[in-house]
Amino acid sequence: MNHRSSSYARFNTGNVVRLSTLSIKSVRGWLEKMFWKMTRIINWWKTVLFVCVLALAVDPLFFFIPVIDSHKFCFTLDKKLGVAVCVLRTLIDVFYVIHFIFHFITELVAPRSQASLRGNSKPIRKRLFFFYFSVDIVSVLPIPQVMVLTLLSRKQKTSLVSKEILKWAMFCQSIPRSIRIYPIYKNGTKLYGRVALTKWVGAALNLFFYLLPSHVIGAIWYLSAVEKKETCWREACAKIDECDLTNLLCARGAGGDNSRFLNTSCPLIDPEQITNSTVLNFGIYTDALKSGVVETRDFPRKLLYCFWWGLRNISALGQNLKTSNSAGEVFFAIIICVSGVLLFAGLIGNVQKYLQSTSIRVDEWEAKKRDTEQWMPSEDLPDDLEKCIEWEKNSSIEREAHLRSLPKDLRVEAKRNLYLYSLENVPWISFIDDDWLLNEIYDRVKPVFYSQKSYILGEGDPVKEMLIVTYGELESMTESFETSSYSDIQIRLMKGDVWEDLLFWALDPHTSPSLPISNGTVTTLTYVEGLTLSADDLKFLAYHLRRYHSVKLQHIKHSFRCHSKSWRSWAAFYIQAAWKAHCRRKASKILPAIKDEQQILQDTQRNLGATLYASRFVSKALRNRHVDSAECSSFPEMLPDKPADPEFSKKEA
Repeated sequence: MNHRSSSYARFNTGNVVRLSTLSIKSVRGWLEKMFWKMTRIINWWKTVLFVCVLALAVDPLFFFIPVIDSHKFCFTLDKKLGVAVCVLRTLIDVFYVIHFIFHFITELVAPRSQASLRGNSKPIRKRLFFFYFSVDIVSVLPIPQVMVLTLLSRKQKTSLVSKEILKWAMFCQSIPRSIRIYPIYKNGTKLYGRVALTKWVGAALNLFFYLLPSHVIGAIWYLSAVEKKETCWREACAKIDECDLTNLLCARGAGGDNSRFLNTSCPLIDPEQITNSTVLNFGIYTDALKSGVVETRDFPRKLLYCFWWGLRNISALGQNLKTSNSAGEVFFAIIICVSGVLLFAGLIGNVQKYLQSTSIRVDEWEAKKRDTEQWMPSEDLPDDLEKCIEWEKNSSIEREAHLRSLPKDLRVEAKRNLYLYSLENVPWISFIDDDWLLNEIYDRVKPVFYSQKSYILGEGDPVKEMLIVTYGELESMTESFETSSYSDIQIRLMKGDVWEDLLFWALDPHTSPSLPISNGTVTTLTYVEGLTLSADDLKFLAYHLRRYHSVKLQHIKHSFRCHSKSWRSWAAFYIQAAWKAHCRRKASKILPAIKDEQQILQDTQRNLGATLYASRFVSKALRNRHVDSAECSSFPEMLPDKPADPEFSKKEA
């Protein structure tokens, strides 16, 4: 009893382990597939990068929420603007949180789908991952939303200190929100290349990154102007015993006695016109206070005016700023000056880099063109043929040359993103779930390009590679029969089809080492893009399939028969031959009966008219049967050769 129960327990434990392993593998595969589909949805990484940069532009909008009430001489908050900014930032954070959670789960369950930290050792990769994980957590904390909504709801308990806390919270959180952009940009450029693929997009990005600091500087200038006014009112209120600092907040019933002296205690005088040392010098914030921008609730006017102030002073490197002796104000002016210098230098560097890259590409293209012109004598070739040769030389080399220059891990990840959907449609590849073998397929596959009406392979030529069509149409024509009815066998290949002459040769362990012979002439009907695997690559993959994945071979064999163009063509001829044979057998059974009936009618001469009528009817029926029999017998005895059906499961000796 105990033995049976223990065996039962062990059996159940094994089942649980197997089920858990299968479930983990299924979840892992689903996450990997979803992650790679997300990365290809309209350049997913560019969308995430744009959202992160947009978040940096939304955060300074919190600085525009404090407003000065010029009638009551107190500070208040713009409630509508506060709610709108909180909602906008929350939407941006929710989008990034979705990406972050999915990325985090994928990194834990399916690490190979993350190419961000390739090339580092496992401990370094782990530390970097958790560092960026901490940065992401801190950057999406809803600290400003909670504080603003709390200040808007607690009208009687609002203090001037809360505004200071909000300001420093925004400054502290802007650091991790800026840091998180770097890994996204770095990983995206490794896998997909440049962010800007055209010169106009590049110019727009450079202009945006020049205008973004102007917007940030303008928002800080606005908030600093409000704080400068608050400092002046605090100092004026401290000189009077009856003044209450809490009355500087509109939510606490400001007005009354404050308005009698605050209007005269903080006059707005230009810095060069101040003669009395007791008068507070507003310095670079005088313009904001005089223009009334700190007192208006018109958000577009406020935003544009502050943006213009920041853009003007960054472009002028802060030369027109007239600061007071305040340390914070002087430090802010220094930041404006240094930011202007860095942005100007960066803009010049980007323009110079773009011009150099453009000139280098033009020089390379001209060098290739000269080599092509020197290689082919132009007086011996037609113009259209020269253009086709030049197009083929330029289009087929560029992409593969760039991919070959990458390290193997990056090359595999790049090819996975480029060719994932094309190879997923290949039936025999869809059965492979070995990560290493799939990586080898991605690494060995090569892109090819053919112009319209190009000759790819002739009938009787050795087949050196297998072609997977990813775009366009091909036609294969086989001339194997002498009879006119079946002189040509045409097979049309479109997107997702495979020209598989080499595939059966590679998977059969008993084939000769010489390359197989093509049974058709392959030409392009349109512009064609495809992927190729050489004979050596297919032999390598077939060896590992037979050795380590023998269980999958029967499924692969069945998939071959279902999707192979050769098997389908042979099946069509076989069905036609069976139908013709059926017609002949049926005709051979009916013709003797018709002849017997005719003989009986001829022997029975009861009525001459009936005899003539019956004779004509039988003759016509007999003539039709002879025609049908002739048509059925016109089918040749020789059928197309049956496609090879190798024994995949047999191992090599």
